[in-house]
Order: sequence, then structure tokens, then C-alpha cells
Amino acid sequence: MMAAASAEVKYNVGSYLKEMVPVNKIAQLLWVACAVMLVAATPVMAAEGGDPVGSAVDFSKYFGVGLTVVGAAYGISKLAASAYEGMSRQPEVAGNIQTAMIIAAALIEGFTFFALYICMS
Repeated sequence: MMAAASAEVKYNVGSYLKEMVPVNKIAQLLWVACAVMLVAATPVMAAEGGDPVGSAVDFSKYFGVGLTVVGAAYGISKLAASAYEGMSRQPEVAGNIQTAMIIAAALIEGFTFFALYICMS
């Protein structure tokens, strides 16, 4: 009887790990992309002045704007997903959750506009 219970636990852990594999592959791909980008930008970081020739990536204000926008979009999407999940679990407090979601989204957007202003100036 005890062996059947332990086999069931191993199956549950295995299925959980199988679900996590695509996320791990995406994370590995992002790390490799960041490493390649930093290696490609090494001549820019090592340049003493003048025109940086030979760099594949130029870390400019537009790169900062892109990172800011992607980060804000990811943050607001996680916020909305969590809020909708909370509203579906407890419909009686949906109004309070929606109000908190709107306030948090406005704060994220305000910080995003500030970061965009800093990147563009």
C-alpha cells in the first residue's frame, strides 16, 4: 500500500516538472540572448571615444525605451491576470480587486512614463 502512494507522489512531481520544462527553455534562451548581446557590444564598451566601429549592438536610449516598455507590459499583464483570477475565485470582492488593479496599473504606467522621459532625454 505504501509503495503505491510513493509512486503516485513521484508521478505528480514528474508531471509538474514536465510542465516547467518549456519555461526553463525560455529562460535559458533569454540568458543566451543577453550573453550574445553583451559579447556583441564589447567593442562599444571598450571604445575610448569617437565612432564605435565594429559593434553589432548599440546601447542607446532606444534600447532603454524598449526594455522599459517590455517590462511595463509584462508587469501590467501579470497584474491583470492575478486580478482576474482573484475575481473569479471570489466574485463578491470583485469591485475592490478591480479598484486596486486600476490603481496599481496607473502607478506602473506613471513609472513607465517617467522612465521613458529619462531614456529620451
